[in-house]
Amino acid sequence: MQICHMELMKSWIGLMLSCFCRRLCTSAFTKMENKDTDTALSTALEEKLQPGQFGLGPRDLSGGPAVQPYPRSPKLLRKTARPSAPLTQEQLSRHLEELKAEEARTEAHLQSLKKRKTNLSKSAEAMKQQAKERFDVMRAALQRDEQAVRDSLELDRRKASAKLNQVLKDWQQHLSLVQRNITHALAQKEGTAKSMDLIEVSCHKKPDAAEESIRLNEERFQNLLRKLQQISRDLQAQLQRKTFLLNASNVVIDRETRHTQIAVTGEGRSLCISTEACDPQRQSHPLQFDQVYCALAASAITSGQHYWEVDVRCCPAWAVGVAYGSLHRKGRDNGAKLGRNRMSWCVELRDGRLVAWHNEGHVVPTGIRRRERPSTVGVHVNYDKGQVAFYDADGMELLQEFSAVLTPVFDRVHHQFIEPLYPAVRFLRPQEGHAGTSHMEIPDLTA
Repeated sequence: MQICHMELMKSWIGLMLSCFCRRLCTSAFTKMENKDTDTALSTALEEKLQPGQFGLGPRDLSGGPAVQPYPRSPKLLRKTARPSAPLTQEQLSRHLEELKAEEARTEAHLQSLKKRKTNLSKSAEAMKQQAKERFDVMRAALQRDEQAVRDSLELDRRKASAKLNQVLKDWQQHLSLVQRNITHALAQKEGTAKSMDLIEVSCHKKPDAAEESIRLNEERFQNLLRKLQQISRDLQAQLQRKTFLLNASNVVIDRETRHTQIAVTGEGRSLCISTEACDPQRQSHPLQFDQVYCALAASAITSGQHYWEVDVRCCPAWAVGVAYGSLHRKGRDNGAKLGRNRMSWCVELRDGRLVAWHNEGHVVPTGIRRRERPSTVGVHVNYDKGQVAFYDADGMELLQEFSAVLTPVFDRVHHQFIEPLYPAVRFLRPQEGHAGTSHMEIPDLTA
């Protein structure tokens, strides 16, 4: 029984060993097959993906730098750059000559700039001296005229004083005679007079009519003052206009954005309402005015001071002003009309009445009440200070100034310009019964 059990155990151990060996051999054989399969697949893939196909093969670096997936910074490029081969003596000599030539050109250019700077300073000083001489001549002329007026007044005073002195002398003599008569009469009354004869003298002396004419020639003096006042007003206007002309702007109308019924001629400075039909083939600009007869300048104002004038004598109803480029261009609402919104400022003449407009608020210019409509409107813009002023350019009479200080009826906060400004004009509907063309002209003040 025991022997049988031992035999059975040996048989079971032998069976287990044979199963383990069979499984081990099967696993090794499977791995060898997989390896052969992977090798075959790799070989086939390498045969299909030849160098240069699909940009995946190795590149020839001798033809240029490798393309990076993203741009690299100069510092990174300097770090990754390969060291170049050392230059030969000939190359170094040529490079040194090029550097020396560049040095010579740079020094010559610097000398030219320094010379220009010196010439600029000399020219400015010469201009200042010339301006001083012109003003000295004007001051000398004014001083001569002033002295002539003062001398004339002094001469009148002396003549009148001499005549008055003679009249005073006559009246003093008359007073002395009257007083002597009084003394003599009292003496006769008291009986102390040695003579009883009265001194023959008229007791009543009437003022001579000539005395009334002894005065300064005030009428002539008042006429002189009126003439001086007019000369002073004209001189101030001319000087102010001369100062403005130093900042004159070359205003040219933008043909692309103006209303199609506005004909622009004369190098973009002459405007009139055209009754001809619009060209149907002409493509409309997205910023073109389609309802309001308005036009803006082609160039904007972004800083500094600028001045220009608009001749409106041949236009019965008009508006002259400035506007932001964001002014509405489509429709007839207030957003597209000068002065009726926060994006524009203007003075306009409608039905013979001159009015200044901004942000739907209007005021009557005080300087024009005593006069008729201006023939030329001057516009002065100080962009940095947020000011725009309109003048009657014929006499440089201020019509209206828009600023945070002088026009409290307008929005103070808004009077710091936040966009570029464009000179602007608008043709308004004339009065009933008006016959003739509507025409505006922008003179070239820079010529």
